[in-house]
Amino acid sequence: MVSEKATPVAVVMGSDSDMKVMKSCIEQLGDFGIEPVVRIISAHRTPEIAADFAENAAENGIKVIIAAAGMAAHLAGAMAAKATLPVIGVPVDSGAGLGGMDALLSTVQMPPGVPVATMAIGKAGAKNAAIFAVQILALADANFREKLAAFKQDQKQNVINKDADLQ
Repeated sequence: MVSEKATPVAVVMGSDSDMKVMKSCIEQLGDFGIEPVVRIISAHRTPEIAADFAENAAENGIKVIIAAAGMAAHLAGAMAAKATLPVIGVPVDSGAGLGGMDALLSTVQMPPGVPVATMAIGKAGAKNAAIFAVQILALADANFREKLAAFKQDQKQNVINKDADLQ
């Protein structure tokens, strides 16, 4: 973990069990040259810590918070309630038999005035959260715009190469 002052993105998880999903988010951020602040903070078990983290994130140099949780999945909402920054939610399948739908609904059903940009359940959502965070940062940073353009070009070339392999 790096100091909050050293990076523009925080990845916060409700439990250490979420790391198996969020590792893909952290790696994707790394591909863009971002080493995020990574924390385990529970909206239910450590609400004071969650509130403090969110309230002080901007002052600590964070520009985007990515919050992942399963089950009731209130972490992204808790971050959004206290931060003035964009919050991206990643619903995680907790293994409770609902396939992550419980977390998805908890993350996406925010009251008016407390927005959370919600990604897909699981690893695809985790990777997209990283890319979305970089897109937000790219609004004010040409370096990230260039990295995104290269990323899109690489994706395009990968599909072209796979198609050529079939021919």
